Amino acid sequence: MLEFEETFEGGRLDGTKWFPFYLPQWTTRKAAAARYRLGDGRLTLLIEEDQPPWAPDLEGGLRVSSLQTGLFAGPAGSRIGQHGRGAVVREEQPEMRLYTPQYGRIEMRAKATDDPNCMVALWMIGFEDAPERSAEICVAEIFGRDVGAGEARIGMGLHPFGDPGITDDFTAETLALDAREFHVYAADWAPDHVSFSVDGVHVRTVNQSPAYPMQLMLGIYEFQPGGTYPKEFTVDYVRGYSPPPTAR
Repeated sequence: MLEFEETFEGGRLDGTKWFPFYLPQWTTRKAAAARYRLGDGRLTLLIEEDQPPWAPDLEGGLRVSSLQTGLFAGPAGSRIGQHGRGAVVREEQPEMRLYTPQYGRIEMRAKATDDPNCMVALWMIGFEDAPERSAEICVAEIFGRDVGAGEARIGMGLHPFGDPGITDDFTAETLALDAREFHVYAADWAPDHVSFSVDGVHVRTVNQSPAYPMQLMLGIYEFQPGGTYPKEFTVDYVRGYSPPPTAR
């Protein structure tokens, strides 16, 4: 059953679904703020030439425009928070659970960039209200350097981070498609496996599964400056489906 749908209609981002800052607890909201454009029922996340680095002390010149559907972090000065890997909280943030499913299907229809300095992704991270609830399900990760007219390498799989129950199982699959055009990328998340597909065709299955709520992360990342601006990641829709009763 469809339980989350974002088709990006209208001129304003829906704040009941998205928090437009990338892991702001480790930096500042100003540096973590997403830049984006809405129009024609689509979201285009942007990296612009004057955009500041996300967290220079942690990631150097990395620039990010990202949306997320949850947020958990401890007080300023602590090391408590999502995807921190030892970082210290700089700005205290309110807890948010906008969309944090446990199991089901997550899919997006989107087109990537072929800019060699960029990567785009839809991924999920554990809400991390306990340190071990921190694995990642990567629905699709696409580096611009891996995008060509006739094929692209699409990253998909699991990373454990702080979850001792998950082992790293991530691959970049070479598929015969032009990722600069719209395609549907999806993950079907069940208690004992996660299956990945592109345009409705099964690509691979990982036979393990995080067993806790996770949030969506949707973003474009620039690793070093150069080329033409703005860098763009265009998303037509994002959907989340609840699991069938037998899979809960």
